[in-house]
Amino acid sequence: MNNRQPGKRGDAEGSTTQVQSVDRALTILEYLAEHGSSGVTEIAKSLDVHKSTAFRLVVALENRQLVEQVEERGKYRLGFGLIRLAGATSAQLDLTKVGRPVCVRLAAELGETVNIAVLDSASAINITQEHGSTVVATRNWVGKRTPLHATSSGKVLLAYADGESLAQVFDAGLDRFTEHTMTDRGALLEELARVRGRDWACCSEELEIGLNAVAAPIFGGDGEMIASVSVSGPSYRLTTEDFPSVAEAAAGRGRRDQRPARLLPSPLTLGPTLS
Repeated sequence: MNNRQPGKRGDAEGSTTQVQSVDRALTILEYLAEHGSSGVTEIAKSLDVHKSTAFRLVVALENRQLVEQVEERGKYRLGFGLIRLAGATSAQLDLTKVGRPVCVRLAAELGETVNIAVLDSASAINITQEHGSTVVATRNWVGKRTPLHATSSGKVLLAYADGESLAQVFDAGLDRFTEHTMTDRGALLEELARVRGRDWACCSEELEIGLNAVAAPIFGGDGEMIASVSVSGPSYRLTTEDFPSVAEAAAGRGRRDQRPARLLPSPLTLGPTLS
């Protein structure tokens, strides 16, 4: 009598194939996040698969609005479906939704690029962005991971993070991006102490030459830091002398009320106090 279960081997093989397809589809999303837009040929090459396989995966993602075609036919970029998913992940605090008006206000006030970032493992990931009127060459940082030790937003996130997050950063190594990047552990720890003492961080050409930035923490109702808001611009316009005043604006302690600005009617605030 044959007790073999028909289809069992095929089911296992099919399951493996499905997992591989999901992995490849996610890799496409990561590739487009890094490269902005790309054609099927380039995507196939990055996956090391046949062009027809890459095309089927892209079509499936397009059907879910996770990718979309750009005006240049044959090129694809991330779609608005990802924004919907990203919004769902922050639904509890509505951070993306309520953070955008803050970005708009700061960008209009300072004329520079404003981002809100959250801690994601050993990186900062930008979740919303607004460009100011003085910005000529725009860059989309939303969804991009940036190093914690070489960015102002990253330093803020790291300064208020737990020891495990700090250990992850040290274990991964402090990569050098420019001659100004802080790669010494002791120096970074001293910098993080200064950030906690004044409630803002700065970055002077540490990620890219010619790029400066200032960031302040965003606190939740329980007093825990949940995100950072940063202002970035070219070093000739956003100078080191500007850092304190920009930090004050980013922390919501401007001339209007001398207190941290409130993001939500519930207790979610910018700056060092929870008023």
